[in-house]
Amino acid sequence: MDTRVTLNGVSVPARSGEWLVEVINRHGLELPQVCYHPQLGPVQTCDTCLVEVEGQLVRSCATRVAPALSVRTETTAAVQARLAAFDKLLGNHLLYCTVCDNNNGNCEVHNTTGVLNVQHQVIPYHPKPFAIDNSNPFYRYDPDQCILCGRCVEACQNLQVNETLSINWEDAHPRVLWDGGKPIDESSCVSCGHCVSVCPCNALMEKSMLGEAGLATGLPQPVFQQAVDLVKAAEPSIGYRPILQISETEEAMREAKNKRTKTVCTYCGVGCSFEIWTDNRHILKVEPTHGPANGVSTCIKGKFNWDHVNSTARLTTPLIRGEGGFREASWDEALALIARRFTEIRQESGPDALAFIASSKTTNEEGFLMQKLARAVIGTNNMDNCSRYCQSPATMGLWRTVGHGGDSGSITDIESAGLVIGIGTNTAESHPVLATRVKRAHKLRGQRLIVADLREHEMATRADLFVKPNPGTDFVWLNAVSRYILDQGLEHRGFIERWVNDFGAFRDTLHDYTLEHAENVTGISQDTLKQIAHEIVTADGTCILWAMGVTQQMGGSETSTAISNLLLLTGNYMRPGAGSYPLRGHNNVQGASDMGAMPDRVTGYQRVDDPEVRARYQAIWGVELPTNKGLDNHQMVEAIHAGTLRTMYIKGEEMSIVDSNANHVDAALEKLDFFVVQDVFFSHTASFADVVLPASPSLEKDGTFTSTERRIQRLYRVFEPMGQSRPDWQIIQGVANALGAGWTYTHPSQIMDEIASLTPLYAGVTYERLEGFRSLQWPVHPDGSDTPLLFVDGFPFPDGKARFYPARWVPPVEPPDQEYDLHFNNGRMLEHFHEGNMTFKSPGTTGKVPGTFLEVSPELARERGVRSGSVVRLVSRHGAVRLPVLVTERVFGHQLFMPMNTQDAAQAVNRLTGSHADLSTHTPAYKDTAVRMEVLNVDGKKPLPPTNHRFGHPTPQRGVEVERKWGRADYTFPGDLPDLPQIADEMMETAGAD
Repeated sequence: MDTRVTLNGVSVPARSGEWLVEVINRHGLELPQVCYHPQLGPVQTCDTCLVEVEGQLVRSCATRVAPALSVRTETTAAVQARLAAFDKLLGNHLLYCTVCDNNNGNCEVHNTTGVLNVQHQVIPYHPKPFAIDNSNPFYRYDPDQCILCGRCVEACQNLQVNETLSINWEDAHPRVLWDGGKPIDESSCVSCGHCVSVCPCNALMEKSMLGEAGLATGLPQPVFQQAVDLVKAAEPSIGYRPILQISETEEAMREAKNKRTKTVCTYCGVGCSFEIWTDNRHILKVEPTHGPANGVSTCIKGKFNWDHVNSTARLTTPLIRGEGGFREASWDEALALIARRFTEIRQESGPDALAFIASSKTTNEEGFLMQKLARAVIGTNNMDNCSRYCQSPATMGLWRTVGHGGDSGSITDIESAGLVIGIGTNTAESHPVLATRVKRAHKLRGQRLIVADLREHEMATRADLFVKPNPGTDFVWLNAVSRYILDQGLEHRGFIERWVNDFGAFRDTLHDYTLEHAENVTGISQDTLKQIAHEIVTADGTCILWAMGVTQQMGGSETSTAISNLLLLTGNYMRPGAGSYPLRGHNNVQGASDMGAMPDRVTGYQRVDDPEVRARYQAIWGVELPTNKGLDNHQMVEAIHAGTLRTMYIKGEEMSIVDSNANHVDAALEKLDFFVVQDVFFSHTASFADVVLPASPSLEKDGTFTSTERRIQRLYRVFEPMGQSRPDWQIIQGVANALGAGWTYTHPSQIMDEIASLTPLYAGVTYERLEGFRSLQWPVHPDGSDTPLLFVDGFPFPDGKARFYPARWVPPVEPPDQEYDLHFNNGRMLEHFHEGNMTFKSPGTTGKVPGTFLEVSPELARERGVRSGSVVRLVSRHGAVRLPVLVTERVFGHQLFMPMNTQDAAQAVNRLTGSHADLSTHTPAYKDTAVRMEVLNVDGKKPLPPTNHRFGHPTPQRGVEVERKWGRADYTFPGDLPDLPQIADEMMETAGAD
């Protein structure tokens, strides 16, 4: 606090420039503010937060604090003006709180009616000439309940920045519009849920709430309408206060019926947290409020895609393969069989004949126990997780240069950067909530955005500069930009001399990377490369974001290293609003690696061959750790084919269709002597198993996840496990104890205590310090202090300095040729997650994207005679798939794109990809694949329905554009109304004014 203001005669601390309403709220004054939301800022449509400042009525939500400001909230003029403003809002809203599903204690209209002591409204309610819009599968819009506060529009335009919603202020009957007046399901709406979450009443509501939330809200429509009419008929004679008291009593009774539980999203690595509202096993809604990563933001998956939890397809009992297929078994029988076969194979062939794969979807505690089972019970380092399929090269590049394999700052740093560069990342679809922060900063603050990618996805369309390098050539243009910066003397010499080693060796490696060479290899012009260099060195902080378009190449580690080298060269570490951000794909892919689910490292990336590390583990575990580096995922497949790996235990990974060269992987899984799969559903991988163990999804367990920004957060059990399914940590403990381990964990908090005792990066992590929405970003010191910004005091090398690393270019090995003439690209899309085992359980999502398809450019479509709906067969050197075509300008020339989401394992992306991999980490080069396309049928059903948002037409504008409301002939600033006292007297019995 750097200044003071006088608030109702009392001097109080404040911050210069903050909104006055925040000062008033912070000091506990009950000031109405229907349209204001702290995460949206001033909307200025409701006029209910009016106060007097220096004798003038002003909107406190849009008034900046200045020194010596004198503010009075309870003058007669201010109170009367607020009452008049709220009365106009009530004219738009049918107040029937007692039978409203949104009577949950957080309805701004209900609460403001009570705060202002409103007894009667003066302006009568006027129905609007519009029907309820029920077209979206997840939420509905009721114009008759809409108070036109504009919160939803502000959230859509300037927080989510999807720019779908607007209000037609000039119309005789204004309403919220989707794409200027389309039904919701025919618009560009991405079903992110921002509008629903910020709606201050029941105009926008989740369909899962309707008829479910209240004690009397499931009434049949005629009876429901009679109840509403009864409430409205009583108001003129008894006033609102008795009616509100009844509704508040009913709302309090709901507390025993409806539970609210904090959890962390189970999808991507952003780490959104929110409360799940439930009634028994019915999920009423997801309510984001103040999660440290997301605030009120969600995406379609986090907000609406939880049907998998209660799916009838859930595994609910152990299964054992018999002669006629799988049969149900007891836990005792399944665990005894696993223990017997594991023991036999270890005795016959040694511990390295067994291998274990942890899940990036399960908790830190469960990943820790999986690697403990492998190392302490079986005695092998054959241990890995799905980061091998995506982010291991990024981690390698950062280990080489700056010493920590994680984001160097937080999402807030990305938002505050002067320049964001996205390389090989479809951020708006893969990490939607993180993308909203970039889109917001770009739109409202003028943040610069450069995107390098093969496809023109949303972030590319929005970018100030979009470059399309030839496939697999990012390393070349990055090094050319670095060389140009050096040639022009634009490097941050002071930073380099103080903080970075090996400058000379790095400079020498750039010799061949001239602008001319880069243009020839990448297709990016020399002028564009110069522009990128100058943008980086002149920006107030540069953040580089990258993902699978970089890492899933033959030289993924080398390109990741080049990114970090460039940031070091320009001084973009050790400061807010700058740094490296390898965007983690799954909710806990960062945590799975943090927990030591790797072949050569235990928790916190400590090496298995480090004597000090081994001594610490031996002291706590009481066993000797194996010292040899184990097999990674890629090597496990080859070892099975070689006959040296006989047994696998996979937890929560769809390896058979997620690993590259899926046909080769399937053949390996068929060869295993004994195979255990632990999952929530009977996956394609489970079809190869000998024993299938039913696990619980995230809503049925306690634990922690670690997000892409190194943020550790707690999730709490919402439901009891379905059937005989169990949380993964309990299953792993059962397996370990069947093998004689004698583990005695009774709660995941005990596992985290053990993790903290063994792991310097997690030393100060406790469940108490993570209570509720609190979080910690590693490294976490023993006293509980954490590290939102890495490298503040140096880098984790012996001398505290980072290192330039002499990376080398590894060109693609499968460029298109005469036989396989098309480049095959693949990746995620917004609606589904990864292969879709969870999201295809949602009818609403599946209706929008029923299956996979092939994106084909208009020029290639003309050349090959195909159109949207045509069926083609793609053939690579490794396999073939059959799928429909979608002609789109998102792809160019002879490049194809296929989403990795499918309900049919025969259509999996990885039927086409090969076994070649990044040379340093063995991450498959999924993006380095050539195919040919055979046309099977020209005419067919289009793969995306017309209700998919990609066919919509957004209506960008500056926000709610409240000035247009103020320009209406029927708008008068409440302080200017001549009949204010009369309105006030009619609305309340006592004004309580000064």
